[in-house]
Amino acid sequence: MAKIVYALNMSLDGYVDHMAFQPDPVLFRHFIDDVRGLTGSLYGRLMYETMRYWDEDDLEWNAPEREYAAAWQSKPKWVVSRTLKSVGPNASLIEGDLEAAVRELKTKHEGEIEVAGPQLAQSLTELGLVDEYRLYLHPVVLGHGKSFFAGPRHPLRLIASDRIGEQVIRLTYVPV
Repeated sequence: MAKIVYALNMSLDGYVDHMAFQPDPVLFRHFIDDVRGLTGSLYGRLMYETMRYWDEDDLEWNAPEREYAAAWQSKPKWVVSRTLKSVGPNASLIEGDLEAAVRELKTKHEGEIEVAGPQLAQSLTELGLVDEYRLYLHPVVLGHGKSFFAGPRHPLRLIASDRIGEQVIRLTYVPV
């Protein structure tokens, strides 16, 4: 059975904004390896549209960026949306019952399915479907934006903390 993992970069004050902090080379390598190890990714519409950047073939990308794009392109993606009518390569649209669809993904697959985006993660949290939370804590204070947690949630238990690169700490939690 697959495990649903909510993982995202976060500022010290709890906000997510992929434009506010760029990964250093060590953290970017970590993300390449992370994507390679995934069973697939689960996105809401906005995060999927942001990540579609990696479906391109940008001639200005460096070798690690090409490596990340290749890893991302190779993995299945499931996109939860009421408004999209189609999705890109190696992606499937989830339009109906979110709980049933995600429970089916968990049953049909092994490994980790990573969910990105606070709104979708909150919906999955409310349904009791998130098995693990990974907060990549950056030494940046944004003061505004979308919160990592889009709403209240039950208590969590810290199971790991790792320093990745020069400035990022990954905190890993599971529901109590």
